[in-house]
Amino acid sequence: MTVISTADAAGLGDFIDASPSPFHVCATVATALDEAGYTPLAETDDWTGAADGRHYVVRGGSIIAWDAAAVADDLRFRIVGGHTDSPNLRVKQNPDRTAAGLATVALEPYGGAWLNSWLDRDLGLSGRLAYDDDGAVGFRLVRIDEPILRVPQLAIHLSDDRKGVHLDPQRHVDAIRGVGEAQPLLDFVAQRAGLRPESVLGWELMTHDVAPSQVIGAAGDLLSAPRLDNQATCYAGLRALLDAGDAVAAGAVRMLALFDHEEVGSGSERGASSDFLVTVCERIVAADGGGRDEFLRAMAASVCVSGDMAHATHPNYTERHEPSHRIAVGGGPVLKVNQNLRYASDAIGEAEFALACRAADVPLQRYVHRADLPCGSTIGPLTAMRTGLLTVDVGAPQLAMHSCRELMGTADVPMYSAALAAFLRR
Repeated sequence: MTVISTADAAGLGDFIDASPSPFHVCATVATALDEAGYTPLAETDDWTGAADGRHYVVRGGSIIAWDAAAVADDLRFRIVGGHTDSPNLRVKQNPDRTAAGLATVALEPYGGAWLNSWLDRDLGLSGRLAYDDDGAVGFRLVRIDEPILRVPQLAIHLSDDRKGVHLDPQRHVDAIRGVGEAQPLLDFVAQRAGLRPESVLGWELMTHDVAPSQVIGAAGDLLSAPRLDNQATCYAGLRALLDAGDAVAAGAVRMLALFDHEEVGSGSERGASSDFLVTVCERIVAADGGGRDEFLRAMAASVCVSGDMAHATHPNYTERHEPSHRIAVGGGPVLKVNQNLRYASDAIGEAEFALACRAADVPLQRYVHRADLPCGSTIGPLTAMRTGLLTVDVGAPQLAMHSCRELMGTADVPMYSAALAAFLRR
């Protein structure tokens, strides 16, 4: 897939539809980077020369890309961060079940999935398979966009009060696959991936809504799509990196860092709490001839924008929002601040992003969560803690966060990307 040349809602919709899993996000980003002249590196490679030019490295469902004009005593990074994963329903290790004469698939919620939104939707499967490749471990991406699964809602006549049901994540989110006996799910998926079923040794499979993303509204000013949290940032950050122009200032390293597993706390070998970002930054410094002291100096001179989506004020629930901090759909990028550090923003980071928005000529909105409601978090505080980087949390406004299907304004896509590009240019 070719990512279109400008940041807009149609391009974001195409990006999302091509990327049903974190592994596919990395593949979609890598394809765009390849087309832009970036060189892929493996962590096991010799990175000589990686401090100059355009490169990227993938670790599972995470990817870091950079554009560097190095060979300098004052190496510094400007980083746009985000995450590739979204809440969904994932396949259990022994998925095949039969109940009431129907073949079902055992699913488990991943992250803070808004479970009711996954009912009565046509679902496909995506992810990756690990297999026996002549005694070595190979892996292959798989993506089934056909509606092979569905989690049906309980009929209103069978509920306790005809007002709704409480969904038990253990008992009520298994998907129906067909009538009667069915081929084992993993055999079916392996064959669709072009593998012998007996060769499959492991898998990470997840469901996704097969309905394509769509620009909607009477004026075409809304985007209805799955996984806006946080693929909107992945796309805007990618476009920002590509649109920022060459990093021509000596010592400048523009970077995009997208991490898996944010929705479950980032505690993995490829999450924001891992060594992935620190390792890549240190190796770039080393490729420029620097040592430990140069690396620490570079990190102290660097700044990270942690991009994640922000809560737009819901017109039907305005009372659930901080009264003096209304966030408008179509109102531009959002700076997120929390006094208890659920967001990493401080005054210096706030000023950095405010200047970027000013340079991009886009409005800036400021979000504060109600003090009497628990506030979500992002990769921002984890990145700041793990790396010591000055970090600021930002996003784009959306509704229905963590739903199977989310909503944002089409105008916010180019404004978000433009602000991130301006930040990278500073």
